[in-house]
Amino acid sequence: MSRQLLLCSGDWTIGQLQDVERRLTRLTLDAGPWTLRTDAVRALDTAGALLLERTIRRLRQHGAEVLVGQLPARHRALLELVAGEQASGAASPPLNAVERLGKVTMAALAQAFELLAFIGQGALQALPLLARPHRIRWRQVAIELRRAGVAALPIVGLLIFLVGIVIAYQGGAPLQQYGAVIFIVELVSMTILREMAPLITAIIVAGRTGSSYAAEIGTMQITEEVDALRTMGITPFEMLVLPKLLALLVAMPLLTVFADIMGLLGGMVAAESLFGIGLPTFLDRMPRQLPHSTFWVGIVKAPVFAAIITAVGCFQGFRVRGSAEAVGRATTASVVLSIFLVIVADAAFSIVFNLLDL
Repeated sequence: MSRQLLLCSGDWTIGQLQDVERRLTRLTLDAGPWTLRTDAVRALDTAGALLLERTIRRLRQHGAEVLVGQLPARHRALLELVAGEQASGAASPPLNAVERLGKVTMAALAQAFELLAFIGQGALQALPLLARPHRIRWRQVAIELRRAGVAALPIVGLLIFLVGIVIAYQGGAPLQQYGAVIFIVELVSMTILREMAPLITAIIVAGRTGSSYAAEIGTMQITEEVDALRTMGITPFEMLVLPKLLALLVAMPLLTVFADIMGLLGGMVAAESLFGIGLPTFLDRMPRQLPHSTFWVGIVKAPVFAAIITAVGCFQGFRVRGSAEAVGRATTASVVLSIFLVIVADAAFSIVFNLLDL
């Protein structure tokens, strides 16, 4: 069987391919051997190489043998590059449910190990700084304290005030049916102090402050400011993480106390206006019926929640690579993961406090 020759000439560039492509579509496909020559091609870009690679593939699909060994080295390299990209971009078969579950599980485990490594590395870098407090950037700590604490007071106060009203209203209605409406004091106080105030505060801070940590550090990653800090001999943890952590460790307990006050105030307003329990009765009964540990149980949770939110927000920020889209993904991931871990920690606290009879 005689070998046929496919001779290419002229400019195989994106601006000149329309006529070439029209001629190739009229090419008579023969299963016999073909020799491809591009010596007469003056210019070949990736668009031309892609068209040539598709032509070779079409010939081979019809059983033809295409010889490309005589191509110039630069053309052969470009063809191999385009063919490799086409192969890597080929659609893979869809995963079944078990494979998808395994893939998601392995990704979650990998991220968990990365987070633990980040926390461990941060702890090792924090210990020398805490031993020498003069090296801590206290001015930056004060700025972060204002951003994370003072600026969050309005939204925390408003939401927990409304939560207190809802708890009093929803809990008081069934109690009133049994003539036990006075127990609304214990219901509101225990729910706000032990659970709702620290949990709602942590969720608000995670969405408001934790996301800003991820976005700030992620943007610095893209603009290479983090690398610039390392070049100047400043560790990113010292400059970006530690001030945020110290500020939030102070701000979260104070915000929780503020949330306790506003939540109880909301419950008092609803109890007096809807069920006739006056403010003096509420204030007199609450300390007599509730143990003092009720308040401290909620406060103890706050620093742990603060550490979780700071660690997750900064961790997601440092993971940012590529474009601004990655910053958005890191911000979303930081909020979701922070809230998830806060709720898990709150459940763990509930189990421990129950075992300790607190």
